[in-house]
Amino acid sequence: MGLIKEFKEFALKGSVVDMAIGVIIGAAFKDIVTSFTDNFINPLIASIGGAEIAGAIRLPWVDYTGLDPEQIAALSLNYGAFITAIINFLIMAIILFAMLKGINALKNGVGKIKKGKKEEAPAPAPEPSDEVKLLTEIKDLLKAQNGK
Repeated sequence: MGLIKEFKEFALKGSVVDMAIGVIIGAAFKDIVTSFTDNFINPLIASIGGAEIAGAIRLPWVDYTGLDPEQIAALSLNYGAFITAIINFLIMAIILFAMLKGINALKNGVGKIKKGKKEEAPAPAPEPSDEVKLLTEIKDLLKAQNGK
């Protein structure tokens, strides 16, 4: 019974739940980046350098006659897919870096605001009333008389 309780505490910790949400959002964001790369970046690369940049190398020892395009792709060195993966990684890394910089800036800004409030000088004590002043003088006189 203790093991189940321990697992439940672990699974429901805020950091684990936050991490799971991050993984889900990251997977969805990966699809967006992949779509961007496949539909915008790769055609730009192909238009600049020709279709062979986004292509594949056929191996000389493989007989490709009578194979459909999927089989040919499976038996070739698809460097275009590798370049696409590198571009996807770079886009994700740049975006994550920018997001982390923004989050850190927000954290530091919030911390500075809190510190600024703590560092403010406390309000000066209010001026004592006339009765308090008189009582203080009487107390001081009594101390002086008793000290003699």
